[in-house]
Order: sequence, then C-alpha cells, then structure tokens
Amino acid sequence: MLQAIGLTSTPRRDLTSAVDDLTFEARPGSVTALLGASGAGKTTALRLMLELQPGRGITYFRGRPLHRIAHPAREIGVLLGDVPGHPGRTVRGQLRMLGAAAGVPVSRADELLDVVGLQGLRDERLGTLSLGMERRLGLATALLGDPHTLLLDAPSGGLSLRESSWLFGLLSAHAAQGGTVLYTTDDPKEAARTADHVVTIDDGRLVADQDGAAFARTRLRPRVAVRTPHAARLADVLSCEARASRRSVEVVAEAGSRLTVFGSTCPEIGEAAFRHGILVHQLADEFGDTGPGPVPRLAPVPAAVSVPVPGPGSSPGSGSGPGSSFRTVSVPGPARAFTPRQARAEADTTPTEAVTTPHTAPHATPQTAPHATPHVAPDAETHTGPHTELRAEPAPDGLGPLLPPPLSARPARSPLRPVRYELRRMLGVPSTYLIVAAVLVASTVLAVTLAHSGRTSLPGLLSAWPGLLPLPPAALGAGLLGALSFGHEFRYPALADARGTVPRRLGLLLAKSVVTAASALLLTLLAVVADFGVLRLVYGAGAAPVPDNWLALGTGWAGLAVGSAWAGLLAAGVFRAAVAGVAAVIAVPTLVVPLLQVAFSGPSARSMAGLPGRLRELTWLQWPGQVDRWLMVAVRLMAQPVAVALTLSLSVLLGAYLLTGLRRRARWRPRKDRSMPSCPQVP
Repeated sequence: MLQAIGLTSTPRRDLTSAVDDLTFEARPGSVTALLGASGAGKTTALRLMLELQPGRGITYFRGRPLHRIAHPAREIGVLLGDVPGHPGRTVRGQLRMLGAAAGVPVSRADELLDVVGLQGLRDERLGTLSLGMERRLGLATALLGDPHTLLLDAPSGGLSLRESSWLFGLLSAHAAQGGTVLYTTDDPKEAARTADHVVTIDDGRLVADQDGAAFARTRLRPRVAVRTPHAARLADVLSCEARASRRSVEVVAEAGSRLTVFGSTCPEIGEAAFRHGILVHQLADEFGDTGPGPVPRLAPVPAAVSVPVPGPGSSPGSGSGPGSSFRTVSVPGPARAFTPRQARAEADTTPTEAVTTPHTAPHATPQTAPHATPHVAPDAETHTGPHTELRAEPAPDGLGPLLPPPLSARPARSPLRPVRYELRRMLGVPSTYLIVAAVLVASTVLAVTLAHSGRTSLPGLLSAWPGLLPLPPAALGAGLLGALSFGHEFRYPALADARGTVPRRLGLLLAKSVVTAASALLLTLLAVVADFGVLRLVYGAGAAPVPDNWLALGTGWAGLAVGSAWAGLLAAGVFRAAVAGVAAVIAVPTLVVPLLQVAFSGPSARSMAGLPGRLRELTWLQWPGQVDRWLMVAVRLMAQPVAVALTLSLSVLLGAYLLTGLRRRARWRPRKDRSMPSCPQVP
C-alpha cells in the first residue's frame, strides 16, 4: 500500500504552497487516479512523494519511506514526463544500460521490449521514436526492476485512443496481479473510465477521495450533447428559457456545432428547439464516465452476455437517449466476474474489435487478448513484487505475454554494477566511435606531415604532437571522452532519482574514473601503434625506429592521456556540462603550465639526486638497483610542467566535485531528514 501523509511543498516567496497538507492512499490491486486541473499540484505531489522536491510530509511504500528502501528500482517504477536518453542510443541499449544500473539481468530488457510491443524497434535510435513509442519505452523503464508500485505523471498525455487503451490495459494487468498503480490526469472521463479509485485535488488540497463508481455518480454531472447547425441560436434560447423559469442551466459551446448542456434533459431541449424551429442533428444524454452505468463488483455474468456497444451512429459517451444507437455483442465463455472498470472498458471497445473477457486477459491489448492467459504456477517462487504466483504464458503467435515474468531473486550489491552501467553508456552511442576514429585519423595525418618536414623528434612523431597544439590528439580525445562521460549524464539524465536507479555517488565516480582511464590508455596505444605503422609504411623502417626509452615515453604518454581524461571528467561533473570539461583539458597546457613556469622560473638551488638512497635508508628496505633507476624516471616525469599542472588541476577539481556532488548522502543510505534540496538529476 502507498500512503502519502501531510505532503506540503515549500512555497516560493510571496506564493502559496503548490501542495498543502495532502494525505491519501493507493491500495494494492487497484489503479488510483490523482485527478486535478492543470496547476492543481499533481506533479508536485509526485515529486514530494519521491523526495525530489523540498517540503514536508512523508510517503510510505508498503510501510517503508523511500530513503529506507535498499533497492528503489525494485519497489517503485516511475515515469515523470519523457524518458531522457541520448538520441543516438538504441531502444535496447537504453534499457540494457538502465538495467545494468538497477542490477537486473540483461535478458530483462528483451522481455520488456516484447511486453510493450517494441521488439521490432529494438535497434531504432531514440531520436526517431514517436510519442507513443517513447511512452511505451518509458513504461518499460518503469517496469525494469519488477516494482510493486508504479507512479506515472500524465501517462496518456498526447496519445491516441488506441495507445491510451493499451497503456491502461497494462496498468490494470499490473494492478490485477497485486501491484499498486498511481497516475495523474486532468481528464475526469479518463479517471472514471480507467481507475478503481479517484483522488481529486484542487490548489494542492484534497477535494474528494472516492472509488470509481462513487466518483462517476457524484463528482461528474450528467449532461446532454447537442449537435445543431444553429448552435449559437439554440444556446440563447435555452439560456433565456432557463432564466424565465428560474432554473439552473449551463450551456457550453464546444468545437464546431456542438453544445453541452448541464441541468437540462433531452425532452426539454428537444421541445425548446421544436418551438423555435431550430434543426437538431443529435440529442443524447451523457454521463461522466462515457460508458454504461457501474456494474457491482464481482457480479456474476452468464455464459453468454449481451454487452451494449455504441454503434456507428452514436457519439463516444452517448447514453440511452433518443439520439443514440447501439449494437449488441454476444460474449461467449464461462461465467465471469466483472469490476466496474472492466465493464466500462469492455463497453468502450471499438466496433471492429472483439470484446475481451477477464477470463483471457482483463485489459489485454487487441494483439494479445485471445492468447495471453495467466495461470497459477504451483511451484512459483515467493516474490515481493506484484507477480507473486501468477505467470503469463507466451502467446502462440509470438506476440508475447501481457506482463513480463517476475525477477526470481534480488542480486546482492556488486561494486561492478556502476562499471557495467558506464561501459554500456559509453559504448552505446555513436559519438564514442566517432571520437576514436577522428583521433586516429588526425594522429596519423599529423605524424606523416611532421615526418616530412624532418624537424620533429621521434617522440613527437610517434605521439603526433606538434608545437602548435596544446596536447596531442590522443590526449585531446581522451579528455573529450571524459567530459562526455558526465556531460551526457546531465544533458540526458538516464540516472535520476525519479527512476530509483542512482548508484552510490562515490561508486559512480570511481566507475567513471576507471572506464575513462581504460579508454584513454587504449586510445593512446591505438594512436601510437597507428602512427608507428603509418610512418614505417610511408617513409620506411628508418623513419620510425623503436626508441631505447620506449617504456618511459609510454608511461609519460599514458599519464598525460589519463590525466586529461580525468580533468575532463571532473570538470564536467562540477560544472554539469561537457563544454566545461573540454575547456578544463585545454586550460591545463595553455594557462596552468605557463603560470607554473612563471612561478618557478629561475635556477634551482636544490637537486633531488640521491632520492632513492634516502628512501631506502628511511624505510630500511633493500631493493634492486633497477628500481632506483625507474624511480628516478618517475620523479623526472612528475617534475615536468605538464605533469605538475595536471596534478594540481586534478586536485582542485576533485575537491570541487566532492563539495558540490557528494554533499548529500547517497540514495542507498538512510538519512534522517525527509526532504531533499533541489539538485541536478545526476549525482
């Protein structure tokens, strides 16, 4: 059960709170709608429940507040707005990346793609998806961890009727297997048609808390739909007669030639139109839920039941008035039990589609209704999610089950989880491969050009580092990869508190550091090998001999590349933009190095000669003489201006990142306060 208690947002200066002392609950096994007009505080309430916005109050998810849940993605599935993702990433790559952060198996992504109907689009880029496909992907993201509770903000906004029917069918199936579903909407018709329970708010305060049948009966007024080519004239006539008879009648002009009349009846409107000679094309009673009257819960239905379905001549939502027509659909099958929402959903089925029955799949999509038959598995494992003992058989036509199979067990925390996420994040976008290709091409072209002039030393040829460039291409490419590592997180926040998939911030930083360092080393090795091979191919073996100090040179190049990558990574994490990371990488040789040279200019009065011997005396350890030589090589490398500048810059950036990014405790750790200050989406 979801229990929201005393939710109150922190008001801005001279403004009232968007949510004020809001208390309600959403029960398991039912779909709850949070209804309110635009600006009523629905989205703010969800953000307060998820501790994404400062305020007061607390929300319990099955008896535990959010900060006490060890694996939020396994308890709560969230869809707030669009799914942020790099437009160049594939649909399957996006799910696998988020699955790696949530600690679910790789196969979970394919199962969910099959469930939401995106299996055929698994290799499509996110930037090419339509709104309906994006909403399907968002629902798959929310279901990744097999959560018990689903929180969705206006999930049907902008969707077609068919897409909305599919969406609410899947939500109803989730609730039917014991899950809790809470979604926001501003459409009373949608709430009455799709929700078992409706919580109505206005100006952030609770207005009503009712079940679906009571809401449709008391919160929605009956009305009459009128279509006439003389809409304005008929509206004036009805208003004048209402004033003359002192009756409360409200006439609302809709689009085109449609009128909606509140407080009157079809006979009264028809007689008024007849008296004034006004032509009427349609006259029909309407009710709030746009369907038949509520059916008592668990009411038995005979084996063959006739369900009235609006015919082609009736408007959506027309009742039994004289202007409506119906057709009867006979539903064969054994005796069944309908809930009010299920009966209304069956009556809303389009004329070309068969009426589905709860015996097969209560709210199945048209593709899966005849085949997706959940059954009770006698050896089903105990699971904390909504799928306790129900499992869905795959459809014979390959369309897949209505809901994915449950996750059998919760894996233990693994330090490799952020590493897997970071690898999938880096390797899942085309920009990584374009950067590597650009670095290799630029490096080989520069190496051939510098060798042709003959004025560049061998180390400069192999690293393709002319004096005009602040850094060699490999180091610049490594810095760009490091900057994009955090830059993409802030621009396309795949890891967000709203989705419950945020690893520990320190673990995420370490994972990004390891992956960017490995990519920098690999990029440097590829660039040196490519330069070496191209020089030997173009100018012969004598143009690029193997240097005697190749190990020291390689160590220096590797340190430069790794330092550039980490500088870009930390700067992008501090300033939340990839451009800032690239600027920090370039600023090291162009600004920091000249400043250090000015500060330490002049002859040196001291020398570090004999440092290995003094270290041996200090530690009382004896090591081979070869170690002394390599130790002095490392000291000389660290004494280089670029190395000193990189070390100083990394120290400053790391301190700034710790102050700005790690001020708050991680999501996986309990914290005493119940509010969370405004913060970026990425840790």
